[in-house]
Amino acid sequence: MKRGIIVTLIIAFALLIVVMQGFFIVSESEQVVITQFGKPVGEAITNAGMHFKIPFIQRANFFDKRYLEWDGDPNQVPTKDKKFIFVDTYARWQITDPLQFYKRLTNERGAQSRLDDILDGETRDFIANNYLEETVRTSNRTPISSGAISEIIEDSLTTIYVGRDSIQESIQKSANAQASDLGIAILDFRFKRINYVEEVRTQVYERMKSERYRIADKFRSEGQGEASRINGEKERELKTIQSEAFRKAEEIKGVADAKAAAIYSSAYDKNRASRNLYSFLKSMETFQKTFNTETTVILSTDSDLYKYLKSMD
Repeated sequence: MKRGIIVTLIIAFALLIVVMQGFFIVSESEQVVITQFGKPVGEAITNAGMHFKIPFIQRANFFDKRYLEWDGDPNQVPTKDKKFIFVDTYARWQITDPLQFYKRLTNERGAQSRLDDILDGETRDFIANNYLEETVRTSNRTPISSGAISEIIEDSLTTIYVGRDSIQESIQKSANAQASDLGIAILDFRFKRINYVEEVRTQVYERMKSERYRIADKFRSEGQGEASRINGEKERELKTIQSEAFRKAEEIKGVADAKAAAIYSSAYDKNRASRNLYSFLKSMETFQKTFNTETTVILSTDSDLYKYLKSMD
């Protein structure tokens, strides 16, 4: 009986191992290719659930259904205008045909290596066929500015005919054409970073500084022109105010003089004795200021001074 129990346990254990080796579970994010002695058998399994394979003979090769990441190494690449730049890229890809993927690439490590060759090569080719501005800029954007400053910035920007986005799309399209028989699809491709080599960086910085100097000089000249215009308007308004004030002052003086003359005339006409006394006193003041003991004067008989001298007799 002991021997029968042992045999039964051994058989049960063997069946358990067979079951464990034969059944496998596929999750929602996985797909499986069954191989027998290293060669694919049947179609790929893409549905989630429990599946069976021949134990110890067949093997389940799991592949990811989700989007996978490819991160390129920064490379020094020349542009069409012979300027060297460092280009760092990344992409997203997916296994669309797991059976073809296994036949051509075996695993994700092989896929990453193949993508390195395809994407790095396409990046190098497309950048080498375009100018530096086409790689760096996306479109002919309009500066957010106004007046002459806007004209300076627009003149300093080279016209773009291709643009960075278009180059990225072209690289992705060409890479997909090469990867069409690999069972994968490149879903997205982007430039992570573009940096200049030291020589180009120096040229770019110098150009940026010269453009800023031009803009600053333009601001200064516009400011000086505006200041001159404001000063001119100030002087014109000041002269206008002064002339208007002078005119009003003269008008007031004229009115005052006219009133004073009218008052003098009215007083002169009303009191003849006072008038005669005033004339006499003014003449005496004139005598006092004009003559002394040594003064000799020749007077006409029609002179007012002679009249008063004669009347003194």
